[in-house]
Amino acid sequence: MQKLFIRTTKQQQWQEHLNGIKDNLLQNVEKNDRESRFPIENIRTLQKINYPAVTVPSQYHGEGFSVYDMLLTQETLASYDANTALIMSWTLGVAGEIFERKLWSSEKRKELATALQQGALINRAVSEAATGSPTRGGRPQTTATKQGNYWVINGCKTFTTGAPMLNYFIVSAYIPAEDTIGNFLIHRDIPGVHIEENWDVMAMRSSGSHNLQLRDVKVEADDLVELLTQRKSQLNGWSLHIPAVYLGIAQAARDYTVQFAQHYQPNSLQTPISELPNVQQHIGHIELLLHQSRFVLYQVATYYDDVEKRLLLTNELAVAKYTVTNHAVQIVDHAMRIVGAKSLQLSNPLQRHYRDVRAGLHNPPMDDMTIQKLATSALFPPF
Repeated sequence: MQKLFIRTTKQQQWQEHLNGIKDNLLQNVEKNDRESRFPIENIRTLQKINYPAVTVPSQYHGEGFSVYDMLLTQETLASYDANTALIMSWTLGVAGEIFERKLWSSEKRKELATALQQGALINRAVSEAATGSPTRGGRPQTTATKQGNYWVINGCKTFTTGAPMLNYFIVSAYIPAEDTIGNFLIHRDIPGVHIEENWDVMAMRSSGSHNLQLRDVKVEADDLVELLTQRKSQLNGWSLHIPAVYLGIAQAARDYTVQFAQHYQPNSLQTPISELPNVQQHIGHIELLLHQSRFVLYQVATYYDDVEKRLLLTNELAVAKYTVTNHAVQIVDHAMRIVGAKSLQLSNPLQRHYRDVRAGLHNPPMDDMTIQKLATSALFPPF
């Protein structure tokens, strides 16, 4: 149970906040999935409790969430509505990294803090059809050209999760004149910014991960907020928001299945199927995988939040993501084996969990890269 990992009064209070709006969040989940409809109501509900600003540091009058704090709320939120959780996780994770590493100028960070406290959403727009995930090292085809005191940006980004309600996009673009890559802060209301509503997939159907079209978008000089040549290669614990979401989906599948097993009794049995040894075996495997996932995820977050222990981390963030997302897939599979053919009915939440949970396999870092890094570390240690 997640209760084992709740350590502070603040963490408990936020669990209660989310539990208080649980029914509202669950209300349209099935309909949104079927219609591939963006969860506008759920996002607005979270804005009302100032959730987009929880990773804003206390010095900017935010909640000052640590990575560990964020994982707890994101896991819970994802157990209610995975799509809403994924949308929010990018705002929380992106903001957390920016403030922690001071990636932007002081003035820009203040502007971001103010916007988030007003309910703004933000995400990085870095994937492109021709390059795939930026973690593979491809150079973006989106370009930025200097014209006087402005930058003019042209290109198309894919997988822009949350696009219908994002207020800000952090867009990666190649700067030919300097032969480098920069990240530009772009407000959605700037002329030339267009959302191509083309998200039509089987998983995370309500996430609004549409294409972002940029046509002669003109931004101020100081909207070049990051130069990749200036960024040091550092661990980013805020990326753990990804496995937290998929752990929440797995928990939801577990909860549904346990209740089903406790109450479903075919007329061929004298007791509910929870009494059957084979059903108990599946439930046991689900519980084992959940325990393993949480201990890995929250222990890695604990080390990351401790500045001294963070120095000991190497591949652990990637291991946590690999472990949790793959375990989550297995958990839903066990759940569906218990529930049987009913789990394939479109009215049954397990088929949605089955589709959604697989999306985690395609979030960075990819499994093959994690395994390769582990092998390299073992075979060619740095010291």
